[in-house]
Amino acid sequence: MIRGFGGKNPVIAEETYIAENALIVGDVKIGDHSSIWPNAVLRGDEGRITVGRYTNIQDNVVVHSDLNGFVEIGDYVTVGHGAIIHGCKIKNNVIVGMGAVVLNNAVIGENCIIGAGAVVLENAVIQDNSLVVGVPGVVKAALSKDKAAAIKDNALSYWRLAEEYLHLK
Repeated sequence: MIRGFGGKNPVIAEETYIAENALIVGDVKIGDHSSIWPNAVLRGDEGRITVGRYTNIQDNVVVHSDLNGFVEIGDYVTVGHGAIIHGCKIKNNVIVGMGAVVLNNAVIGENCIIGAGAVVLENAVIQDNSLVVGVPGVVKAALSKDKAAAIKDNALSYWRLAEEYLHLK
């Protein structure tokens, strides 16, 4: 379902895939070649949500912020099944693993992987090229250029999958 809230309506690029049972409400902007999968919730009722290009928000993800807050999700980002993204900034070329949580005012740098189940605490700043794991999330390693390329490839593969779903309509 796509609907306005508080006088603000979602702005969704033409080349996107939105699952029929995803919920996108209010002040939400979604870029080209991005995909929003079943039961994902992007609630721009209290703050702005921006999703970049070639980004995939997978099944059962929740994206939200506090009143007058924001969420910025960059280009070539994969947000894994069941993750929670709340009031934070995720830069380009990032994987947020399944069930991970990224909290208010956290900033995730470019070319990062947030491991499955990790919790990135409020106000945390994760430097570029980092692998973060655990509760609370800690940087475990630096990512190689090959790993950074694989992150982008993952996002592109999700767009190819989304295109297949678009052809089913």
